[in-house]
Amino acid sequence: MWSRLVIGAVSVLVGTFVVFGALFLAPGSPLAYLLGGRAVSPTTIVDLKAHYHLNQPFLERYWHWLEGLVHGQLGTSIIAGETVGHLIAIRAPTTLFLVVYAFALIVFTGFGVGLLSALRGGRLDSTIVLVTSVGLAIPSFVAAIVLVAAFGVGFGWFPVFGAGTGFLDRLWHLTLPAIALAISASAVVSRFTRAAVRDELVSEHVTTAIARGLSWPEIVRRHILRNAVIPITTIAGVLIATLIAGDVVVETAFQINGIGAYLVSAVSDKDFPVVQAITLIMIVAFVVLNTTVDALYFLLDPRLRRHRVEARGAT
Repeated sequence: MWSRLVIGAVSVLVGTFVVFGALFLAPGSPLAYLLGGRAVSPTTIVDLKAHYHLNQPFLERYWHWLEGLVHGQLGTSIIAGETVGHLIAIRAPTTLFLVVYAFALIVFTGFGVGLLSALRGGRLDSTIVLVTSVGLAIPSFVAAIVLVAAFGVGFGWFPVFGAGTGFLDRLWHLTLPAIALAISASAVVSRFTRAAVRDELVSEHVTTAIARGLSWPEIVRRHILRNAVIPITTIAGVLIATLIAGDVVVETAFQINGIGAYLVSAVSDKDFPVVQAITLIMIVAFVVLNTTVDALYFLLDPRLRRHRVEARGAT
């Protein structure tokens, strides 16, 4: 457990350092946005650089950011002039709603379609394999363009920008973005579910259960799904983390005022505190999700628990 925490902390530190360094080396400066092309005195430029720590060396600036982070401060946005925590907090609910919505679609469609494909077989299985193969090849931004053109502009069923207000309105506004975010991941879950269930169908314990005369629903529930859900849980957990990265593209395509779209604008403006804070959130979320998946894997697989007990007994 402690080793995972140490690895997670190192991953967060290295990730933020790399992003900070890349932003530092990128051409341009936030001063260009602040000045807006106006001619100002050299003294004003020096004062602005000192105020936003832009005159400090790279390592000193990064250390200054870490010190603030230890004290629970994410800094102040260079462009907006407000605390980064506040700017992220007003956008976080939209992003969280979108990611949860997309994940729900992934779980229900991916798992359901994969299970149906494995249990039914035949022409239906072949059709599902073909459709999921196409889904695997569709990036989120391509799916977003097609969905906007077809169901937003063409049929006019869904709005194509904004996040809406209230639960139902937000659900309606974020349906197309959630589908765009979920298509490829749903295909992955479907393929993994199909493979896991098909492996269980030919396993010895399922054959024994059939020979004992157990009902088919009971066999599926107790002997197939119980074992197949272990690898499915693992891939589903990894896909949640990828949703956080894919959210950047989808929010930009649908003009959603979430964390992902804000990251894009902050990078273009070289708003260092905002980029660092959002990057930190994404890396921490990725580490936490992977740790949670490992814990779930341990809870779902009794063989791992038995192995740990035996290992403790041997020592």
